[in-house]
Amino acid sequence: MKNNFKFLFFAVTLLCSAITLAQSVVTGTVLDPETNAPMPGVNVIEVGTSNGISTDFDGNFNLTTKSSDTKLSISFVGYLSQEFEISGDTNLGEITLAPSEFGLDEVNIIASVAVDRKTPVAVSTIRANEISLKLGTQEFPEVLKSTPGVYATKAGGGYGDGRINLRGFDSENVAVMINGVPVNDMENGRVYWSNWAGLGDVTSSMQVQRGLGASKVAVPSVGGTINIISKTTDVEEGGNVYATLGNDGYEKYGVTYSTGLMDNGFAATVSAAKTDGDGYVDGTEFSAVSYFLNLSKQLGEDHKLSFTAFGAKQRHGQRQTSHTIDTYRDSESGIKFNSDWGYKNGQVTHAEDNFYHKPQISLNHYWDISDKTSLSTAAYVSFGSGGGGGTGGDGTKFALSNSDYRIGELGTIDFDRIVAENEAAGVNGSESFLRASRNDHNWFGVLSTLKTDLTDEIVLLGGLDYRNYKGIHFTEVTDLLGGQYALDNSNVNNPNNQAQVGDKIFYDNDGKVNWFGAFAQAEYSKDKLSAFVSLSASNTAYKRVDRFLYLDTDPLQETDAYNFFGYGAKGGVNYNINENHNVFVNLGYFEKAPYFNSVFASRNNVDVNEDAENQKITSFELGYGFRGEKLSANINVYHTKWNDRTEVASFQLQDGTRAFANILGVNALHKGVEVDLKYKATDNLTITGMASLGDWRWDNNIEGVEILDETNTVVQTVDIIIEDLHVGDAAQTTLALGTNYKLTPETTFTIDYNYFDDLYAQFDPSDRGEAGPDAWKVPAYGIFDTAIRHGFSFGSFDATITGRINNVFDTEYIADAQDGGDSTFRTARVYYGFGRTFSVGMKLNF
Repeated sequence: MKNNFKFLFFAVTLLCSAITLAQSVVTGTVLDPETNAPMPGVNVIEVGTSNGISTDFDGNFNLTTKSSDTKLSISFVGYLSQEFEISGDTNLGEITLAPSEFGLDEVNIIASVAVDRKTPVAVSTIRANEISLKLGTQEFPEVLKSTPGVYATKAGGGYGDGRINLRGFDSENVAVMINGVPVNDMENGRVYWSNWAGLGDVTSSMQVQRGLGASKVAVPSVGGTINIISKTTDVEEGGNVYATLGNDGYEKYGVTYSTGLMDNGFAATVSAAKTDGDGYVDGTEFSAVSYFLNLSKQLGEDHKLSFTAFGAKQRHGQRQTSHTIDTYRDSESGIKFNSDWGYKNGQVTHAEDNFYHKPQISLNHYWDISDKTSLSTAAYVSFGSGGGGGTGGDGTKFALSNSDYRIGELGTIDFDRIVAENEAAGVNGSESFLRASRNDHNWFGVLSTLKTDLTDEIVLLGGLDYRNYKGIHFTEVTDLLGGQYALDNSNVNNPNNQAQVGDKIFYDNDGKVNWFGAFAQAEYSKDKLSAFVSLSASNTAYKRVDRFLYLDTDPLQETDAYNFFGYGAKGGVNYNINENHNVFVNLGYFEKAPYFNSVFASRNNVDVNEDAENQKITSFELGYGFRGEKLSANINVYHTKWNDRTEVASFQLQDGTRAFANILGVNALHKGVEVDLKYKATDNLTITGMASLGDWRWDNNIEGVEILDETNTVVQTVDIIIEDLHVGDAAQTTLALGTNYKLTPETTFTIDYNYFDDLYAQFDPSDRGEAGPDAWKVPAYGIFDTAIRHGFSFGSFDATITGRINNVFDTEYIADAQDGGDSTFRTARVYYGFGRTFSVGMKLNF
């Protein structure tokens, strides 16, 4: 018996020794090719096994293989994979991954992409892999909701109607750029995300630069910059087909194909997708077709051309009218209730909808003039066509309070009754009808940046930024609802106009914007220290053309050009104390031109505010970063003072119609602290966290603010008493905690928790004529989201399947609110956030 035991012990020992001898330890460090910085999160896998790890925050890895003679694959989204033959213990040293997209490096230069531990700004970056995992059926801005300083909601809940605030500033004051090209509306600064439906499918990375940002173009961003880098074209041939199904009839199908970089230096990528659904909110059906095309050509050793075109043609029903909490509770649909739609002859008909198509086309030229100097130029055009639907004539028939024109209590609009009454009116025309407010535009520009290395430590950049924009604004009849015409007296050139479908009514005017900017920046980098100083200047010229208020023969039909000079200076320093710790500081001052509607505040060509004040912004920020083997963390403290702010407020009157106010000369102070961290608990488990604590307040009162209705008619002039009150419309306290767990090298499981507090309702200017309390503070809320993605082989193809659930526990919460007369929950008008939603998608790569 003892001999048998000894033999068994000897056999086990020998076997273990054999296994140990068969293993190898492989180490190395993965670096970014552009910045030579470490790349954390890179996948290192033993080929043919489930044995693998990810690089730490310093780009290092240490993997014990299952076999002494094996093959190692190193891969990361957006980069070409590399394989290494392993025989025994091996140190692979520094490994540099090459971008998988042709021309991506040049785009990053134009787009002013910030570099960790070098660019002295607060920055968060989300890459394509994470976007595809977190997007699901969410609005594109919502993938940023776990980013410090960000508050993103679906607003009314229509497809593409989402909005985003950054450090308390709305999209009018956040620079949004796609491949370095600004996309904020040239007249009012807004960003309409429905114009970019489908952008998530072709985004290579999205970077949020909070505060002053790293942008070199003369685009003064108050809250920060959202820098979206689209795909260029793949170096290797291939493509994919994909399909996603979700709640409320959501269906999306798409295909992408890349030729790869050919021997003649040509490469092409094309992508297209079709999206349809009923919408989570009642009456918000949607349909969209999105597309993307990139053609690139290497011309010799020094020149590269890249042509990019993308866009989305979409139409969706909207919920423009918010309601009191009691209204939602009394309705049969609950938080999905929408009063802006109904049925006409059995067909869904929207009183409020949105339709738009905005192709963005650019031609980029990259020229390596010498080893030290390069020139990057982007010429771009955009042609926008579309607008938002609404009602005309007797608007009371569409109001929720008019139960005579509702199907049941708190029901849908009785369009059939309105049609019958219009038919009975005969030659008297339609008493009520549907119209669309159009906002077409023609926009072209050129952005050129020269970069030269003066020395090994100093880089000088300079460039020009030219834009020409024409916004074409008019209202047209879209449905007479059974009537013979819509009577309109707004056009002095055509009084008593019996308008038919497609005819213009109410107003017809153009806004012309001519912008010229120049910028220069010096960058210094040596050893542990990096710094920059940037100067910019711009001239904005506004002209207005009005074809309704003035006769065709009247010289007043077109105004002179009114010029506004803006300028800015900013700088920053980053110091890497050692390989773990760094600190940075940035500060800046700039003046930006007032918006178009602040110059033509009365919506005519006579009462011109040619002395409108430039908006004046002073900002500074301190930051600290830590990079360890397992923990990465950042802490930022910011202070932004904004004087002579242009605030264009849109709000809802008691009768349900929309109103607008141009609030000039208001001051605000935004300050706060932000913390974000990432902890690699194990090789498979990563924990992320974020806390953003803001204190954003108005700094003065305003007198003589004009309130305008939807036809641009002044209906009221009020004083606004808001000094020291909180800025509303965005949560000032946000927290996030997330986990990312690799069940296997092919399977990833995530859970994210987001918490929002100190969200004050957006104030109604017409109700702020006296000193009063803060706007109503919305109850705090927290929501859980989860996703799982699994990769597998499908024949000779690689495939992934992704499942996602948002708001897992179906939490009921208010995401947007407009303050009521007494600043309580009973009078506030709100939009609820979505309850539980889900999506399942599959992608087949070939």
